Amino acid sequence: MNQTQTQLLTDTSITATWSEYIQIIEDASYEKAKFYYNNGKLRIEISPLGNDHATDHIVITTIVNWFAIAKNIKVDGKDNCTYRKTGFREAQPDASFYMGENANVVPRKTSIIDLDIYPPPTLVIEIANTSLPDDIGEKRLLYEALNVGEYWIVDVQNPEIITFAVANGGSRKINQSQVLPGLEISLLEEALQRTRQTNQTQVYAWLLNQFQA
Repeated sequence: MNQTQTQLLTDTSITATWSEYIQIIEDASYEKAKFYYNNGKLRIEISPLGNDHATDHIVITTIVNWFAIAKNIKVDGKDNCTYRKTGFREAQPDASFYMGENANVVPRKTSIIDLDIYPPPTLVIEIANTSLPDDIGEKRLLYEALNVGEYWIVDVQNPEIITFAVANGGSRKINQSQVLPGLEISLLEEALQRTRQTNQTQVYAWLLNQFQA
């Protein structure tokens, strides 16, 4: 692979061996990029810096944490963490969570989470502003292969949340979370819609009432 050519091909899948992939991600010029690797395909994404992406990111992760608090579910959330199945797969989701008995399974000071040692995350979330087709397609296949528990895609443009339960190497769409029992996806979507009309504090206060009902 010509690395100069690779630099021009962001936000698309590129054929690469695992050793080529490792060489590229260690290049300092990609310091602020995100990387995905699956079945001999590499994807480089330039980290989004826009207001809409950042706002929906903080809102959805806050909701997950607050729901977990209200329902006494143990969680360990992570932003932009790297998950690696050496030689085969790697992902850097926008947000991810370990839950329940796995909430504290990964010790502090762990850099890359080695999925040959630790279990995959319970919940993975991608915030899709310009990457929706890939999030629904190639990344969903990657998270199926990594055997995460649940995969959410936040469509910033609509707003909408597309959710999948993952099992046995496949996935199916769901309307209620299975890893956060009782959490209706429609409630999350309403919360996102409300953030378009009012401040986040008012939205969180409304949500907390819904969670405690």
